[in-house]
Amino acid sequence: MRYDLYYWPTIQGRGEFVRLALEEAGAAYVDVCRRGDSGVSAMLKMMAATTGTPSFAPPFLKSGKLVIGQTANILFYLGGRHGLAPATESGRLWLHQLQLTIADLVAEVHDTHHPIGVSLYYEDQKSAAKQRSKEFWAERAPKYLGYFERVLAASGAAFVNGRKVSTVDLSLFQVVDGLRYAFPKRMAKFERKIPKLIALHDKVAERPNIAAYLASDRRIPFNEDGIFRHYKALDR
Repeated sequence: MRYDLYYWPTIQGRGEFVRLALEEAGAAYVDVCRRGDSGVSAMLKMMAATTGTPSFAPPFLKSGKLVIGQTANILFYLGGRHGLAPATESGRLWLHQLQLTIADLVAEVHDTHHPIGVSLYYEDQKSAAKQRSKEFWAERAPKYLGYFERVLAASGAAFVNGRKVSTVDLSLFQVVDGLRYAFPKRMAKFERKIPKLIALHDKVAERPNIAAYLASDRRIPFNEDGIFRHYKALDR
């Protein structure tokens, strides 16, 4: 089956978590909006629909007649279909719980550069962004990343669910990669506190399908329009 992924065409954003799962699975998919304006128009039309299961915002995934929104929800679906989640219900729910926690972390990362409002430019909230970033690295990053470090330690293996990679491992790779881009100085100091997360990141990057994806033009470069943005004033 071919999947249709709907997400903004010029940023990694939340859609990247879905792309990584599709790439690792070797799934056939079309990144619809990267085909041009017609793809974006189709996405907006689907979001405006008054019937079916329209999504509030991208990403959403079309799989046959199903249209599935919300990143964690999409990954819950893909994980079960492509061997990226445990076979047991309790195991799948555990991964989903972790994925929802990652979603909370991603929202807080976004708020480091847009703490007042998403409709304002970064330049309109620089002072608040500096304060928010300082608090994020003093309190929130250690809490979230420390939690996932403990989860990995408890697994006793390379990945959160043991020896087999999951959607959560792929998402944790993206979190580490994104934080390295957005906060290179802070991450360089912090990484010694999360050695298992860093090791997980490196193992995911070496997986054949992921390595091929990262080297391809399908991987959109990080930039200052996505979730992970680099501003020198915030990385001190």
